[in-house]
Amino acid sequence: MSPLRWSSPLILVAALAPAGAVTAQTPSAAYKHLGVASCASSVCHGKTAPQPPGHVPLNEYRTWFNEDRHAQAYHALESAQSRQIAAKLGLPNAQQDICLNCHADNVPKTLQGPKFQVRDGVTCEVCHGGSEKWIEAHAQKGATHAGNVALGLYPSEQPLKRAQLCLSCHLGTRDKFATHMIMGAGHPRLYFELGTFTVDQPAHFKVTDYYVSRKGKIDVMNLWVTGQLESAERYLTLLQTPLFVTPGAIVPELSFYDCNACHHPKEKMRWSQAHAGAGVKPGTLRLQRQSLLMLQALLEALGTPDALSQLAGGTDALVRAGGTDAPGTRAAAQKLLDQLHGLESWTKRSYSSADIIKVRKTMLRYGGDDRACDYGTAEQVVLGVQTLSYALGDYERRKDAFKSLFDALGTGSDFNAPQFAEVVKRTQAQF
Repeated sequence: MSPLRWSSPLILVAALAPAGAVTAQTPSAAYKHLGVASCASSVCHGKTAPQPPGHVPLNEYRTWFNEDRHAQAYHALESAQSRQIAAKLGLPNAQQDICLNCHADNVPKTLQGPKFQVRDGVTCEVCHGGSEKWIEAHAQKGATHAGNVALGLYPSEQPLKRAQLCLSCHLGTRDKFATHMIMGAGHPRLYFELGTFTVDQPAHFKVTDYYVSRKGKIDVMNLWVTGQLESAERYLTLLQTPLFVTPGAIVPELSFYDCNACHHPKEKMRWSQAHAGAGVKPGTLRLQRQSLLMLQALLEALGTPDALSQLAGGTDALVRAGGTDAPGTRAAAQKLLDQLHGLESWTKRSYSSADIIKVRKTMLRYGGDDRACDYGTAEQVVLGVQTLSYALGDYERRKDAFKSLFDALGTGSDFNAPQFAEVVKRTQAQF
C-alpha cells in the first residue's frame, strides 16, 4: 500500500459529474410551501377515515399524523437525546439548520406561506413540493398528473425520483450530511433500502387502475434495483466532494467507512479476505460497499460474467484506494460510477418471478458466506430478501424465516457474523 495522503486538495464534484448530480434530487424550492394545515381540512385530505368510493382516500393527513414517523421528525429534536447531541456539538439546541434540514420542511421564510410551521416536521410538501401553484389546480376537474408536475408537484411515483428524494436525508447531499462527528455525538447510523421503506411506509394512496393510468405501475423489484443503484451512485459521487476529505484534514470523513469494521468487540473478529476484497489487509479502514455487493448479486443472478467481474473488480479497487489516499479514492470512485451508469437500464427492465427468485437466492447465498460478514451488508441482505418477497407476494408464508433472520441480524453492536451466516444457511431452504 502507498502511504496515507489524505490532505491533498479535492476537485469539486461539478468537474467530475453532471451539474447538480448531488443536489438536484428534492422538490423544487421555487414555490411557496403553504404548510400541512392547507391540506388538512375535512373537505380536503383531513377526513377521519377513507372515503369510498373514489380514487383518493381523503384521509391522507390523518394517516401521516397518526402513523407516519415523519410527522414526529421535528419533535424528535426536543428529546433528551437530541438535546445531548446538540450540546456535544456546541449548539444551543437541536432546532438548528444542521438538524432541521432533515427533521423538518426547512425552507427560507420567503417561501413560507401563512399556515406554514416548521414544527410540523417532515410534511406533505417535503415530499410533494411547494404547493403554491398546484394546491388548487390538482383538485380541479380534468387536472392531469403531468399538469400538476409542471406546477411544482414532485413526481415521487417515479422510482428514481423517489430514491433521490429519500436519499437526500437517508444518505445525504453536499448540503446536508450526517458526519462522523454528528454520529459521534450520538446520532443513529443511517441506513436505507427503498423497497422495504416504501412498503413499510404507512400507505396514504391507493394503487388502483385509475392511479396506474395517471402515474404508471411501479414494480417492487424495480424499486429495489433503483434504490440500490442510486444509493451506490450517490455514495460514489459524494466520495468525490470535499465532504470526503476537507482540505488540510489529516483523516478522511469516517462516516463513509464501514462503522462496524471498527465499532465491535475485539473478541468478535469479523474480518475475512473474501469479504474485505483482494489486497485489503486486516485492520484497514474499509469504505462501505453494501449497495455495490447487492448489485453484484443482481449481476451474478441475471447478468453476464464479464459485467460481474468488472463490478467486483471496481469495488475491490475502491476499497483498496480508500485505505491509501484521497486522489486514488476519487479516481476509483469515478471509474466505478462510470460502470454503474451502464447498469441504469436495469432499473426499468421487466423481471419475471423466476428472475426475482434467482436474485433472492443469490442474496441469501451472500448472507451465508463471508461476503456479508459486516453488519451493513447483512442488513441489506435481510431487507433485500424481504423486499423481493413482497415483490413475489410470498412474504406472509415466510414470516417465521424472517423473524429468524432479523433476530440474527440484531443491532450493529451485538452482530455476530458467524451466527448470522449459520441462520441464513438454515433458512435458505425456506426460500
